[in-house]
Amino acid sequence: MTAGQTDPVVSTPHGAVRGRREHGIAVFRGIPYAAPPFGPRRFRPPVPPGPWDGVRDAGAFGPTAPKPPYSEAFAQYLSDPVIPGDDCLNLNVWTPEPGPGARLPVLVWLHGGALTRGSSAVPVYDGRTFARDGVVCVSVNYRLGVEGYGLFPDAPANAGLRDQIAALEWVRDSIAAFGGDPDRVTVAGQSAGAISTGALLAAPRARGLMRRAVLQSGAPEASDRDKVRRMVRRMAARLKIPATAEAFAAADRQQLLRAQAEVGRLSSPVLGGPAFGIVVDGDVVPGDPLDALVDGEAARGVDLMMGWTRDEYRLWLVPGGLLERVDRLGAVALAGARARCHCGNEVVRGYRALHPDAGVAETVGQLVTDHLLRLPLHRVADARPESSHVYEFAWPSNLPGLGACHALELGFVFDSGDGPDARRLAGEGAPQELADAMHGAWVRFAESGDPGWPAWDATHPVQVFGDGAPHMVYGPHDAEFDLWKADVSTRATRSRRLARR
Repeated sequence: MTAGQTDPVVSTPHGAVRGRREHGIAVFRGIPYAAPPFGPRRFRPPVPPGPWDGVRDAGAFGPTAPKPPYSEAFAQYLSDPVIPGDDCLNLNVWTPEPGPGARLPVLVWLHGGALTRGSSAVPVYDGRTFARDGVVCVSVNYRLGVEGYGLFPDAPANAGLRDQIAALEWVRDSIAAFGGDPDRVTVAGQSAGAISTGALLAAPRARGLMRRAVLQSGAPEASDRDKVRRMVRRMAARLKIPATAEAFAAADRQQLLRAQAEVGRLSSPVLGGPAFGIVVDGDVVPGDPLDALVDGEAARGVDLMMGWTRDEYRLWLVPGGLLERVDRLGAVALAGARARCHCGNEVVRGYRALHPDAGVAETVGQLVTDHLLRLPLHRVADARPESSHVYEFAWPSNLPGLGACHALELGFVFDSGDGPDARRLAGEGAPQELADAMHGAWVRFAESGDPGWPAWDATHPVQVFGDGAPHMVYGPHDAEFDLWKADVSTRATRSRRLARR
């Protein structure tokens, strides 16, 4: 930091940046970690930014990646600022103590948004509170939708994930100048950000770039390549162009976004359908990330904290009245959920027996939540018990129908619940003591790898953050998971019998 100046100045490998002093914290926004991914770099892997002379101003958030807006039904709950400009591969740093001597723990935040929306400029993701509590916080923009996760015959896959690796390399090379310790980096993400974190844990190119990881409401997974291709082909058909990176790069950017929004309109965690996602590419993602973490040696020695919300599905079903429509569909919806989750009738019947008062939509929602989130995270914890801590966020929103829904916990993680954007999901009067507990657990984990409750073992300890003080529950979802295990065993037995015929 340059002495004698009110605003802090820090040197990076590409040039000096000037941040701001806000509430006693040094904040640097919009620092490029890679060159703008447009022109000849469209749909290509990221490359370092060009160096600059003098001191670059880092007082405002940088451009956000191209993305369609949320529908009106979701926009009332979720903020998603749009900042125009091509230089969208940028990041932000909040630090209490710029300078190479501090060596503070670092938390790198990867935002959610189904890999099609979101950015580091969402107000809920204010890293000031982490810096206030001694953790250097970095939040990252990366390419989204077809720009970041389109699958083309003439371009490498997973451009958005490659962006995230480039950002982590920037952290490794630059964060000491901001007071951070490059050997104590925690990568944390929610929803699509957690799916990304799971892929990074398994990616050989990301080895050594993190010491700890948080997966909130998202599990390691690889999307079906055909589903991603269908998204691209449907967009190409609407645009009347070939399904190639060359043709998409020549198309109008706003037309691309409109086509993406139209073809992805019916995609959701509950409904399924074609969607953008991280795919196995034999390069950055050499195999299924979940398999690599459960059955392989990927990221051994990395501390893990994993969690979900009790009613994830309510954010997927409440906006637009989908919850009521699923309830009306009855048996048809249950059959669709069984197909979506690739499970037998016994699993659905078991859920209804375990929760006889639950409506159809609640049963469908919990089935999908377990299939997508809880079951795979349990598998990771079972494979790495000594380094895994698991939690559930169970405080219900003060807004009608949302319960403890997907993304509600973020205002508590960032201790930003007093802001208007956090109140979009939580309503008025969110308990500060819950934010203190949730945020404090994340700070402790970034500092030491121990959030304050026992690591995973055969008793399946889950720390519950809900009404009242956080408390430990043992195996809260084991009865449901036993149904899935029995279903897998039954299917395996049937397969063996058919093979002997």
